[in-house]
Amino acid sequence: MNQQMQFDINDGIHEECGVFGIYDFDGRSVASTIYYGLLALQHRGQESCGIAVSDTSGPKGKMQSVKGMGLVNEVFTPDSLERLSGNIGLGHVRYSTAGESTRENAQPLVLNYIKGTLGLAHNGNLINAGELRQELSMGGAIFQTTIDSEVIAYHIARERVNSPTAEAAVAKAMKKIRGAYSLIVTSPRKLIGARDPFGFRPLCLGRRDNAYILASESCALDTIGAEFLRDVEPGEIVTIRDNQVFSDRSMCLPKDQAARCIFEYIYFARPDTHIDGISVYHSRLQAGRFLAMDSPVEADIVTGVPESGNGAALGYSLQSGIPYGTAFVKNSYVGRTFIKPKQSSRESSVQVKLNVLKEAVDGKRVIMVDDSIVRGTTSDRIVRMLREAGATEVHVRISSPPFLWPCYFGTDIPVREQLIAYNRSIEQIRQVIGADSLGYLELQRLSEMVEDLPICTGCFTGKYPMDPPTEDIRGEFEK
Repeated sequence: MNQQMQFDINDGIHEECGVFGIYDFDGRSVASTIYYGLLALQHRGQESCGIAVSDTSGPKGKMQSVKGMGLVNEVFTPDSLERLSGNIGLGHVRYSTAGESTRENAQPLVLNYIKGTLGLAHNGNLINAGELRQELSMGGAIFQTTIDSEVIAYHIARERVNSPTAEAAVAKAMKKIRGAYSLIVTSPRKLIGARDPFGFRPLCLGRRDNAYILASESCALDTIGAEFLRDVEPGEIVTIRDNQVFSDRSMCLPKDQAARCIFEYIYFARPDTHIDGISVYHSRLQAGRFLAMDSPVEADIVTGVPESGNGAALGYSLQSGIPYGTAFVKNSYVGRTFIKPKQSSRESSVQVKLNVLKEAVDGKRVIMVDDSIVRGTTSDRIVRMLREAGATEVHVRISSPPFLWPCYFGTDIPVREQLIAYNRSIEQIRQVIGADSLGYLELQRLSEMVEDLPICTGCFTGKYPMDPPTEDIRGEFEK
């Protein structure tokens, strides 16, 4: 087959994980609630998932878990959920950015140690995981996984031995780990949430009756009928016990030093989520409006590449007055890791997942809005698909600036040499993807689209909120 047709359908950015935890003080079983919470967070990871629960009125330190490879509704059955009996628990969906794609690396992690049982679910990526792992290994630690989440769990367990409480152990561990993390930790009688001091990854707090919930996104709270209480602040540790929420803000930095990942707003999060007081849907509309202001072009239809391009495309349409339309039909049953049987297969990976609605674009000048261009192979194919369906012009607009640097904080943006924008002008990129014109979101617009919340722009500018590692710790990125 033509080599241009042999690329990964997932030539886009991906995020690492979604986390969910709940403590029901009425003693009701929480496994099914965690299941529905994970379904709402499925977009954050489709590689593996897991649920771990325990009964606070039962034997101290007994925790049951079910983990597996695949989607939430593939891994769990009614029988397996029925067997997970307990009123405190946590769940996790995973997309790997560091560590192999194996069942052993599925979360939540459950550790049995001298103080009882520790459960942990982690979203993010540490930049000093290697040195911390080496330190633990020299002390006799035996690792069961290749993920940095296990390093965090071991450090918490080790600190707990000489700490008065589990939350104090989490605080001590946070002083050692560096990078991006939103954590949910369970001890036998507590549910603990923690967010790194820069706030790279989101974490919010909710309540339903006498149950408290921690989740990566507020949409998971909506799904289970819970009330959104607030976001966990960057650097904050919240401890849920005795039907109360206790807060430790000793690790918090000044608010202007936070560095939220802008791609939570551009791509990762569901549009019905609010993060740190900002509507994800509104931020995408704003990005589209800014694109229309800064990169106008005459056309007949504006369309988004599903799903994350749709909001920005609508914003572009509203600002420009050019009609918004659906030009792509998406096969929702194809995951990010679907099987491509053979290299010789004649089917295009993109067309398996996406097809053009010919009637919508035939004979028209099309503005195609997408969230990003990484290597450019998918953009090239989609532009060709539009032309083959009869589009007379294809103008590409991207609701983020060009990627020029890798990410070390849980987003799998690869090494610079693999980025289409590396050593290329916008005009050269336009030629590579075959568009009639190409426009990116201006860098200064990023803060405007999130109402001046402090954000990380490292992948666009090379200026990271903390010193990046001296060696690349994201092994899977190079494959």
